[in-house]
Formats: sequence, C-alpha cells, structure tokens
Amino acid sequence: MGIKSFEGPRKGQTQVDETSLKVKDYMTRDLITFRPTQNVEEVVETLIKYKISGGPVVNENNELIGIISEGDCIKQISESRYYNTPTQDSQVENHMVKNVETIDGNLNIFDAANKFLSAKRRRFPIIEDGKLVGQISQKDILKAAMQLKGHNWKP
Repeated sequence: MGIKSFEGPRKGQTQVDETSLKVKDYMTRDLITFRPTQNVEEVVETLIKYKISGGPVVNENNELIGIISEGDCIKQISESRYYNTPTQDSQVENHMVKNVETIDGNLNIFDAANKFLSAKRRRFPIIEDGKLVGQISQKDILKAAMQLKGHNWKP
C-alpha cells in the first residue's frame, strides 16, 4: 500500500465530499424563458435587457422544447437582411435549437464541469419529471468552485 499524501490535511481546512456538490445546489432556478410563438425581435430585446446570451424555450406545460441563443438571433437577422424579409414575422420555433442536451441535477459539479468542456456548451437545462426546473451555466460552476476555494476537494 503506497502513501497517498505525506502532509495530510492542512490545518483549518475541511474535507469536501464531492457527492454533496450537486448541480441542483448551484443551478439557477429563476429563469427567463421564451415561447415558440414569440417573435425573434422580442427575444433580442429580452437578451439585451437582462444581459443574457440565450434561454430555454418552453411550451405551455413548462416542458423544454428548445433553446434560443444570441447566435440564433444573429443568424435570423442576417438572413432577414440578406433576403430583404421582415423580421417581425419570424418566430422563435423556426430559429431555436430543438435537440437540446440536458444535465442531471444530481450530477456533481466536477462532472458537470467536464461535460461543459467536452460538449462546448455555455449552459445546460435541468429537467425533473419532464418539466424545466433550472439551468446550470459555466459561470455557476465557477461560482461553486470559488465558494470551495481553500478546501480539499477529494476526501
């Protein structure tokens, strides 16, 4: 049996149990959501007003059906200008990403961080019982890491 650490834990520091660091404890629950029938211009105004880069699209039952981002809106505006078509007739459902990857709220934040790196996403929605309950962003992961600063992360 080899020696894991000859120093042991530092004085004044507590060990942090990774299994207790769940995504659901750090996710945002108060979300700005969009409807599929909303106009893309309304989405752009909301993104600017709340300084966000995108958001989930939900139906009347609060079930996730897509995500719309700044990039989706820019693409629509660019195509609208190119083809000289009005933007006020453009609905979110025609420009949102429909195949949305979600993340489990019980996943620990370190596994979530790895998922962000491998998937190259800025946010992941969290679904429980078919309903949107929250969203975790890269910034939420960073906030969690800063709260744990100074702790030993592995027991």
